[in-house]
Amino acid sequence: MQVSIAEAAANLSDLVEAAINGEEVILLNGDRPAIKLMPIDVPKRRPAKAGSAKGLIWMSDDFDEPLEEFREYME
Repeated sequence: MQVSIAEAAANLSDLVEAAINGEEVILLNGDRPAIKLMPIDVPKRRPAKAGSAKGLIWMSDDFDEPLEEFREYME
């Protein structure tokens, strides 16, 4: 499908829907092709798997100890 930019402005939602459904939509600037509307391929995310980061994360033994710089505020 080829339409002028002026015509596309009036029917943009219909043209976007056509492109999403697989139709090739080309916008013309005068009589020259200028823009091609096409859907973006977004990779599907895999669902998180519990325990998949086991062994990759560690925490130091003194993680929750007060910082020396703040000791006066803790007393």
